[in-house]
Amino acid sequence: MTILDSIILGIIEGFTEFLPISSTGHLIVASKFLEIEQNAVNKAYEVIIQFSAILAVFFNYKEKFTLKKIDLWIKVFAAFLPLAIIGFIFSSQIKELFSINIVAVMFIVGGVIFLIVEKFFVHEDKQTIYDVEKITLKQSMIIGFAQIFALIPGTSRAGSTIIGALLVGLSRKASAEFSFLLAFPVMAAVAAYDLLKHYEDFTQTNIIVLAVGFVTSFVVAYLTIKLFLKFLEKFTFVSFGVYRIIFGVALLLMFN
Repeated sequence: MTILDSIILGIIEGFTEFLPISSTGHLIVASKFLEIEQNAVNKAYEVIIQFSAILAVFFNYKEKFTLKKIDLWIKVFAAFLPLAIIGFIFSSQIKELFSINIVAVMFIVGGVIFLIVEKFFVHEDKQTIYDVEKITLKQSMIIGFAQIFALIPGTSRAGSTIIGALLVGLSRKASAEFSFLLAFPVMAAVAAYDLLKHYEDFTQTNIIVLAVGFVTSFVVAYLTIKLFLKFLEKFTFVSFGVYRIIFGVALLLMFN
């Protein structure tokens, strides 16, 4: 992997991690186009730049990373558990699902679900939860079970959690914010596991390439979070649903 490859993947990761369009799916496709070998080091690299994007959550929501917000983090951790348990038990089976066709199909399926949810289930009113800290433990658990679908490549961790949050009564903005916060323990756990597994594989050159990707991903993710929330103040998730369907169909046509 070259420094240019690292910058490209860093931009893609930073931009897509918090949007409901599957960062993993985009990274898989980008790696195919860039002809980047999917060896142990490069796979670990992708996870680590995902973690750098997650750090953008901390710098955007520093006020929520305090002991005063322990109640919120109990709910976030409760939502994290289903994915952690299922992911650990079926890790080997999940790895076998990584293919362009599966990514493409899940892009389309996810896009259709977004259009259906926006059309029939999202009605922001007085009963809607606009403050992420007002979410109940039961609602957070339901969102956690929705996140399990993100184990299928192309589904999108952000997409599955946002759909779950919308269905239990959170506003579009609150759904996105809970998804941001939930990303922190998820990606921290994944990145820590991969670092322990692959730390001996990083040479001096790997570290330079990694550093470039890490910084790129962080900066782009930090800005994307802010812009995404601004977007949701005026618009719905319909455009993301349409994009997913178009992108999924394009992948099927290009690789079949």
